[in-house]
Amino acid sequence: MPEKNLPELITLKRLIDEGGKHLEVSTPHTVHMDGRHFPVYTIALGNPSPDVPALGFFGGIHGLERIGTQVVLSFMESLLARLRWDATLHQQLESMRLVFMPLVNPGGMWQATRCNPQGVDLMRNAPLSAVERVPFMLGGQRYSHHLPWYRGAEGAPMEPESQAVCDIVQRELLPRQFSMALDCHSGFGLRDRVWFPHAHTATPIPHLADIGALEELFSQSYPNHNYVFEPQSRQYRTHGDLWDYLYLNSDKVFLPLTLEMGSWLWVKKNPRQIFDRIAIFNPTARHRLQRVLRRHLILFDFLMRAACSHGRWTPEGMARKVQHRRALAQWYHT
Repeated sequence: MPEKNLPELITLKRLIDEGGKHLEVSTPHTVHMDGRHFPVYTIALGNPSPDVPALGFFGGIHGLERIGTQVVLSFMESLLARLRWDATLHQQLESMRLVFMPLVNPGGMWQATRCNPQGVDLMRNAPLSAVERVPFMLGGQRYSHHLPWYRGAEGAPMEPESQAVCDIVQRELLPRQFSMALDCHSGFGLRDRVWFPHAHTATPIPHLADIGALEELFSQSYPNHNYVFEPQSRQYRTHGDLWDYLYLNSDKVFLPLTLEMGSWLWVKKNPRQIFDRIAIFNPTARHRLQRVLRRHLILFDFLMRAACSHGRWTPEGMARKVQHRRALAQWYHT
C-alpha cells in the first residue's frame, strides 16, 4: 500500500470508506514522491444549499505538525460514529454544510518538514505582503527554499496545496452569508490559542465585533476553558498568510480561525522532546495524545453549533458597536 508509512492518510482513507454515502469526496491534488502517491483529499457533508452556513476544518498544512491532522481526524471519526444513531446531528446537518481538509501537505508530512516537497511554507505562500514590519525570516522570506519560512518565488503561482485550500474555501465557504474555518496547528507557547486575522497587519478586521461575540459566547458556554483568543498579529506578523488572503477576498461574513496548540507544554513535561524535531510539535506519550484529541472536541462541537445558530448571536445595531469597543479594549488596548 503506497501510504503504509503515513498513518494519518491511512486513517483518512478508512474514514472516507466508512462515511460512504454521507460524504462528498474529491482529490484536487496528488503529491508524487519516492515512488508513492499521496492524495490531498477534500470532504464535504451536510446541506449543499448556498443558503445555509458552513464550517471548514483544516489540518496538516505544516508537515511537522501531525497533531493538527490528528485532531481533525478524531473529530471526523466522532461525527461518522454519531451519524449511525444521532438524530440531532442529522437535523443539524440539514441546516449547515461541513467541509474537511485534514491533510493539506502529505508530502511535507512524509518528509517530516514544515514546508511542502518544493520547500515552500504553505502559510507564507499567498500573494499578500505585510504592510508592517515582520520578524526576520519567521515572517516569510524569498532568499532560498533551503531556508525555513520560504514564501515561493516572486510572482509564481501558489503551490498546488495552497491553491487547493483556496479553491475549496472559495467554492464552499465564501459564497455563503456566514461561514467559519478552523485551521489546526501546533508549536507556539504553553497555552492553546485561537488566532484570528490579521496576520499581515495589526489593524483590526472589519468583523471584529463578530469575533468578540463568538469569544464571549464560548467563554459563557464553557467558563472553565483554557484557550487564549487573540489576533495573530498580537504575537507576530507574516507575509503570505492564506487566511488573511481569503478573508480579504470575502464580501460576506467569513471568520477564519487558527487553533495553535501549545506544544511548549509537552516539551516542558518531557524536555528530551526538544532534541526530536517531530516531538517538539506533537505529544509523544500516549496518554497525552489521547488527552489532546479529547480536549479539542468541545471547541469543534461548539463551532458547529455556533455556525448553525449564527443568527442568534451575531451582533447587530448598538450591540455590534458595544462588542466592537469591547474587543478593541481586550485585544488592541484602545
